[in-house]
Amino acid sequence: MGTAPTGPTPTKAIAMSTVPAVPRILADLGAEYAAGAAAGRGGALWRLAEPGRQLDSNLVRLGPDAAVGEHAENDLDVLLVVLEGSGRLDGPEGSLELEPRAVLWLPRRSRRSLTAGPDGLAYLTVHQRRAGLGIGNLTAAPVLQPAEGGEGPCMLDRVCPECGRMASEASALYCSRCGEALPARDGHSNE
Repeated sequence: MGTAPTGPTPTKAIAMSTVPAVPRILADLGAEYAAGAAAGRGGALWRLAEPGRQLDSNLVRLGPDAAVGEHAENDLDVLLVVLEGSGRLDGPEGSLELEPRAVLWLPRRSRRSLTAGPDGLAYLTVHQRRAGLGIGNLTAAPVLQPAEGGEGPCMLDRVCPECGRMASEASALYCSRCGEALPARDGHSNE
């Protein structure tokens, strides 16, 4: 019989993130919500941003009577958990009243809109992480001619650089769809 080799054990290259797989508390959503509410901010107040994650999650605050227009998530199911306030989810099948501790499953391709109640609405969304956007064939893009009548107001600071969704509230810091930080305003960082 031979002797056992000494020295380090050979390992395979790991293509996954080097973030340790250790459970940990990431945020105090009550504190995040309170800070956003006190500052009058709406939109995504917190987002899951851990490297190597397979999920995305956002804490979203809608002010009193604010709304998220009708939309559908074509690729992902979304879990929505109501944390504070009240509101209503409307879809082609009818309306659902939203109260704290309600857990909703929003299947992909389901059409819905959200309307906050008189005290606003705070909710947490959780869904599978989206794949990054790729660069397509740029030569196939049409050349756009400027429209007559001048330019409209610039709202590029409200357009998500990751998924292209426009924030419904001017005070939003993060995209309510994918959680990406929105562009900085007036030279101020959103981070």
